[in-house]
Amino acid sequence: MTAPGLAARVAAHPLWYHTIELAPGVVTPGWFDLRGAVERLPWPDVTGRRCLDIGTWDGFLAFELERRGASEVVATDIAGPADWDHLPRQRADAVAYLEDAAGRQGAGFAIAAEALGSKVERRVINIYDLSPDRIGTFDVVVCGALLLHLRNPFDALAAVRSVCRGAFLSSEQIDSQLSVLSRKRPALFVEGTDGRWTIPNAAGHARMLEIAGFDLQQRTTFSVPFGAGHPRTPTTPRAVGRRLVRRLAAGGTGVAYSGVLCRPAL
Repeated sequence: MTAPGLAARVAAHPLWYHTIELAPGVVTPGWFDLRGAVERLPWPDVTGRRCLDIGTWDGFLAFELERRGASEVVATDIAGPADWDHLPRQRADAVAYLEDAAGRQGAGFAIAAEALGSKVERRVINIYDLSPDRIGTFDVVVCGALLLHLRNPFDALAAVRSVCRGAFLSSEQIDSQLSVLSRKRPALFVEGTDGRWTIPNAAGHARMLEIAGFDLQQRTTFSVPFGAGHPRTPTTPRAVGRRLVRRLAAGGTGVAYSGVLCRPAL
């Protein structure tokens, strides 16, 4: 594929969630840019391991697993907007918006995989439906920014635990204010907007994993910058104040994240 041809395909795709460099000078205009933040995650050694990326969307973390030397990478996602855990009052509008604005589910992944020459296998499986009988087990499981969009995050984590025989790397958005004001006490902010159910503070994210049956090994917080495709953020005094709190919580002005490396408890 020529660079101009690839650039045209990238431009024609209506919505990119991930910022991915597909070729020199060809970068997807994602809503979020994980490229600088990815090294802040507490990665396990994935060399020669069978790995799973849950909720892959455009595939950034799946391709990162492949780049780091995984022997096999499976990437799972839902079939389409109707399968999201939408908030009841917002379901109809959210499904209509995503069907109109986001394009076919998995189309961005397909463009990126072809451009990168990736061998990642993408499978349509809801996180709740993960099981050893359906997908096998994995040495390393990765899940990024998904729990906040789930009605039943503990049911989802139980399914994750069933297919994880080694390391689980969980990366989740955290509430900046709660993370600053309550650094040690686990807490959840009940969001209830834009497809987000609850958002924990950093301590809450870790505690959720412990409750779900994982032993914690390493924790970190970091900031994920907005990408070129993200809607412009407001510049009101309140919005500026929130950005300052995010800097205190995660060291940057993007979205505050917690990364936890853990293992299923014996």
